[in-house]
Amino acid sequence: MPTKSKQWLKLLGISAVVLMAGCSSMKTPATANVAVSDAAVENAAGAGGAKYAPVEMNLAREKMLQAHKAMAAKDYKLAAELANQAESDAKLAQSKANSGKAEVAEKALQDDIRVMREELSRANK
Repeated sequence: MPTKSKQWLKLLGISAVVLMAGCSSMKTPATANVAVSDAAVENAAGAGGAKYAPVEMNLAREKMLQAHKAMAAKDYKLAAELANQAESDAKLAQSKANSGKAEVAEKALQDDIRVMREELSRANK
């Protein structure tokens, strides 16, 4: 199974468990937000967020840490807010990582094209 499929399946599974837990206990409405945001941070890290967007990844991780502390303190409103912010930071990091990987691939392709042109030029002489 490709890694992206595994990530989506994992996210779906986590979301389903959290949704069931969230529905059964309305005392912690931020539980779903925190779990989904945790998955988003994990996905961004797996996509290379730490390499291509270290600032955003650090922000996302720090906000998730604060969200977990807020959950422990039963400040669910703050936990949900921090989780949402962390998810946004993680999505930005993942987008930057995808963009950075695309740039690296594009440069490699351009280098390959340049080498092929040089070889063709030598062969035609």
